[in-house]
Amino acid sequence: MTDVTPTTIAERVVEAILAQKLAPGERLGEQALAENFGVSRTMVREALMQLQARGFVEVQSRRGWFVVEPSAEDARDAFAARRIVEAGILAEAGRPLSKVIRKLREHIADEKRAIAGADAATRAFLLADFHVCLADQMGHRLLCDVLRDLTARTTLAATLFQSKHEAAQSCAEHAAIVAALEEGDTARARQLMLDHIGNVEEALEVEAAVDPTENEKLRATLAPVALPRAAR
Repeated sequence: MTDVTPTTIAERVVEAILAQKLAPGERLGEQALAENFGVSRTMVREALMQLQARGFVEVQSRRGWFVVEPSAEDARDAFAARRIVEAGILAEAGRPLSKVIRKLREHIADEKRAIAGADAATRAFLLADFHVCLADQMGHRLLCDVLRDLTARTTLAATLFQSKHEAAQSCAEHAAIVAALEEGDTARARQLMLDHIGNVEEALEVEAAVDPTENEKLRATLAPVALPRAAR
């Protein structure tokens, strides 16, 4: 593989997260990555340090590098940040050009084809990428990288907390946003986007990720040992 840089490796990892091919808590071995990309472990380490700075991986003493496992609070923060960024993108938009709408409709058509027959990774990636595509098409290129990272963070949360939000529902919500933009109703598009992000967040099974019997198990573990009593 030629022209591989630490940034190239980092972006491939983020892409794998967006496609839900890398799960929270998954180990990223330096040697395995080096062999995969045909580069030195030094370059891989630089890539992992980039990802660590962006909040996607963490290093554990004597164990190596792992994809982060976001907490419920981390997930809420990421969704809140997406609301601010994406609502802001749409709030400042004027009537979109036909080229913008055409590109977004092409993206939704790709989503539909993926839902109908593509593998789960392609489907997950396209649904996440819609939001980056929207920022790009609306002329907010400086926010594309920011939104890609935020979307990857919420994707990790969706993977960890087993989101019940269906792919077809996401696609339909994307289409409704684009339809509002096509009509020049940016206020409605903005509200639909906020609703969409809220729907995805609400579909997370945050409570299910915590063992409801954890406290009961601890009480049972630490309860005094019941010694047998002699028969009277």
